[in-house]
Amino acid sequence: MEFQFKYVKSSVEESGNLVGHFIMTNLTPGQGLTIGNALRRVLLSNLEGTAITGVRIPGVSHEFSTIPNIREDILEILLNLKQVILSTTERNLISGKIRAQGPGIITANCINFDSNVKIVNPNQYIATVSAKKLIEFDIIANCDVGYQFGEERRNEKSDFLNIDAVFMPVIKVNYKIHQIYISYNETMESLVFEITTNGSLTPEKALSKAAQKLMKWFSLLTNEKDLKPEHLKQQQLSQPEIILIEELQLPVRAYNCLKRSGINSVDELLKYSQEDIKEIKNFGKKSADEVFQALKNKFNIILPFLKT
Repeated sequence: MEFQFKYVKSSVEESGNLVGHFIMTNLTPGQGLTIGNALRRVLLSNLEGTAITGVRIPGVSHEFSTIPNIREDILEILLNLKQVILSTTERNLISGKIRAQGPGIITANCINFDSNVKIVNPNQYIATVSAKKLIEFDIIANCDVGYQFGEERRNEKSDFLNIDAVFMPVIKVNYKIHQIYISYNETMESLVFEITTNGSLTPEKALSKAAQKLMKWFSLLTNEKDLKPEHLKQQQLSQPEIILIEELQLPVRAYNCLKRSGINSVDELLKYSQEDIKEIKNFGKKSADEVFQALKNKFNIILPFLKT
């Protein structure tokens, strides 16, 4: 029998999170774990989301500053902006502006974007202005996946302060597998899913996107002609030549440190984690950041954080 799918119920939490419950039935023993684990990993790790990644405040050059007539310091403002939840179909850099007349409270509802962007939590607190003063901040937002530290990302506009970005629209995924007795020595499984999102994406949309990604990835393995040894050998022969680190166009100090450590190509560089790079002799934080940014800009590669 083909498995059956049903959207059982949905609810909205006080925080604004959306919760959806789904059930799949008529699964053969073992299918529940296979499907449940695959969908859960994609839901939590591979769905795109939009988040504020930078802010420009007149007269402020670093996050340890303060602003006259504003109760919060810059760090508190950055943390509050990090919690603003956005929903949009845009995939390019998005610009916006905060404009508020004091005295009063600045919330996410004060943000105006140039593109069609929905603010899911417009009441999110940002700051309090204690004097009769016009406040103007410039905002930028990006679409990406996962969690990105602001210090590991360099914004396209250098005068913006970086903000740690949470791009994950799915907050939590739980699933349970139930055994269903059919007859003697015959059982089936049912898979119960609970998906919680931050409100920028509905649970059913998140589940659909995750399933589409899995179908797209596995479809690459469905053509037997592509899996024959002859075809694989031909692909290997057509692979590009080794990319030397000269292609990264690094500053002299960073380039020389890599060469002295025996790192001559990008392939060799990929064997290192970010911590490994920082521990190279005479390799400072600035040089490490230059290497990370060059890899990101040239080849869209981000080295892992943990040591291998």
